[in-house]
Order: sequence, then structure tokens, then C-alpha cells
Amino acid sequence: MTVLIAPVAQGPVQVIKSVQYISQFKDGEILVTDKTDPDWEPIMKKAAAIVTNRGGRTCHAAIVSRELGVPAIVGTEHGTELLKDGQLVTLSCAEGDIGFVYEGLLPFDVQRIDLKGLGRPRTKVMMNVGNPEEAFSLSFIPNDGVGLAREFIITSYIKVHPLALLDYDKIDEPAVKAEIDRLTAGYDDKPRFFIDKLAQGVAMIAAAFYPKEVILRLSDFKTNEYANLIGGRKYEPQEENPMIGFRGASRYYNPRYQAGFALECRAMKKVRDEMGLKNLKLMSPFCRTIEEGKLVQAEMERHGLKAR
Repeated sequence: MTVLIAPVAQGPVQVIKSVQYISQFKDGEILVTDKTDPDWEPIMKKAAAIVTNRGGRTCHAAIVSRELGVPAIVGTEHGTELLKDGQLVTLSCAEGDIGFVYEGLLPFDVQRIDLKGLGRPRTKVMMNVGNPEEAFSLSFIPNDGVGLAREFIITSYIKVHPLALLDYDKIDEPAVKAEIDRLTAGYDDKPRFFIDKLAQGVAMIAAAFYPKEVILRLSDFKTNEYANLIGGRKYEPQEENPMIGFRGASRYYNPRYQAGFALECRAMKKVRDEMGLKNLKLMSPFCRTIEEGKLVQAEMERHGLKAR
């Protein structure tokens, strides 16, 4: 088996300055923007490479691009000013800590490494996987399972706030209701749409790596990210610093979001019990105290997910 080590991409630049214009992006273009968040993920998957003005090694663009296998240069400060729509460039992340964008489509060499000649380390090699569509191809890379499966399924495939699906009959915004109807076509039971879609995406990852352990991080969006889901604004508070606000474990047992978390639990139970993928393990993110951890466990047990 060989692995392609080629953190180089080529193509035309497409500068997208706001998420409202992502429909203009085409497959194989170089995405250039200020910064990304989960709303950008649908086009990040299509990009040949990503360039952002802001960010560091742990920013959203850097993390997602690593998981997608897409070359990315973050923290350029002036990328959206220096690069122009339609400009043909070669982007290289193969030259150390600093990435480069070259004018034109330059020739480059590809190095292939035969993995059969490499030894395995004593520590387990656990993968990060966020896109179910790539799970089976990634599973052929030597690994010991998935150490972090992320919840991008909700933003990329479901796109609707879970509480909006639960309150579907009460929605009085025609545009929101129409968009939910479009996404949930064939589902009279709107919450079932959330359960089925989430279960299908998670099951693809768990099945791809079965019987190896797959650790799924339960939903960990910030309030502003939940608000950007369809129908989400009425359910989310406005926070000065959503990064350390109402997110992760603190949502799961809170009456404001309990019903939404219940749908997530039902999806996980479906993957483990109905689909038989017992290799799926769950991780509760952003758990601030031991007591909070116990409250989350109790909430999960209410829905048939008992810690062992």
C-alpha cells in the first residue's frame, strides 16, 4: 500500500467574503476567505485548497482541512486582498511551517511512500474523522480506530436546529417552514429525520472502522453556530463569548435543550442497538465539573445509553 504525500493544490481562486455567497463556489477552486466556521463546510469539501486571512493551527479552517485532506494556509492577514477571482495559482504546504501561494500552474513532484516498510509505534494511532463520505477510504490507512469522530453531520446533512424539528407545527415563519419541508421531504415525523440522518452518518464511520473503537464527540456547537442552523435563532441566547458559554455538556441536561439532546441520544442508541455497531463510544465535550458529568450520564441513561 502507498500513501500520496502531496500537500500541493492548483486551480482558480474564488474569493468568498461572506457565507451568504457560498453558492457561487465551484468544485476544484481555491477557496479564499476571511475565516471559516461550520457554515462553510459544504464548500470546504469541494475546495482544492483553502486560504484564510485569520486563524492558527487550531482554528476551524485548519482542523477541518486536515480532516478533509485539503491543503490549507491560514492566518495570511491579506489573502482576500492579494488573491483575485479566477487567478490561477499553485498552493504548497510542503515547505515547512509556512505555506506558499505561487502564481500560475507550476509543475511539482509527487513522492510515494510504501507503508509496508514502516514500523508501527507502540502508541495507538487513532484518527480524526468528520466526513462520513470519506470514512471507508480513510479506514484503509493503518490505524487503531477513531479517536475523534466529529458532529459535522448535523451542519452538513441535517442543517436544521433539532428544537425546530420538534416544534415544527408551531413554526410561524413560512420561509423557515418551507426550507424544513424541502430538507425533510418524505418525513411526516420531523424529529425522526434528525435521528435517521445522524444515525446514518455516524453508522458509516463506525462501520468503516468496525470492530475498532470509534469515539464520537457529542454535539459541541457554540450558541452562534446553533443559531445559524435553520430555525435556530429563536432557541439560542446571544452571548458575548460563545466559546465558553452554553455549549457541550451544559446543554444536554438543561431544560432549554434537553429535548434536542434526547434526539441525539436516540440516534446513538439506534446505531449501537439496531445497527449493531457496538464499537461506537461516546464522549461528552466541554464538561466543566464532575457533577456536570454525572448529570449528563443521568440524561443519557434516561434514553437507554448507560455507561459501562
